Amino acid sequence: MNRRTTRATRPTVAAVIALSAGLALAGCSGSAEAKPKLQVSDAFMPLPTSDMAGGFLVVKNDGKAADKLTKVTSDLSDDVTIHETKNQKMQEVKSFDIPAGGELDLERGGSHIMFMGLKKKPKQGENVSIELHFEKADPVKVDLPVKEATYNPKHH
Repeated sequence: MNRRTTRATRPTVAAVIALSAGLALAGCSGSAEAKPKLQVSDAFMPLPTSDMAGGFLVVKNDGKAADKLTKVTSDLSDDVTIHETKNQKMQEVKSFDIPAGGELDLERGGSHIMFMGLKKKPKQGENVSIELHFEKADPVKVDLPVKEATYNPKHH
């Protein structure tokens, strides 16, 4: 390799590296502003009457970016899924949308968390720990207080 080629190449490589770093930083700072900002409230589990249980809660998104609830995990069951109810039929879904500036309402008779094959039956007054997993936001740990089997906050 001759000296002329080496010298001419150095500034070009330096410029490419600087430009790439600048674009990467610009991309990072722009996406940091548009993040979901999630809060969970009104969580509960009605007292299970079999080896299955439902979980209900509200996820509020005060952020400027939408997110999705993609999975729920719990020590109570190895088979925890998310379901929607349409035309009075329950079906498992891959995720639930959480719109920017909106909320996801998991409620009795509608979308909910389903626990199958409970390892133990929690008693009224106990808490069931779960972890919510999202597409963008970090996982969130939530305690579901176990309420009476007929509990429905929408009717109280």
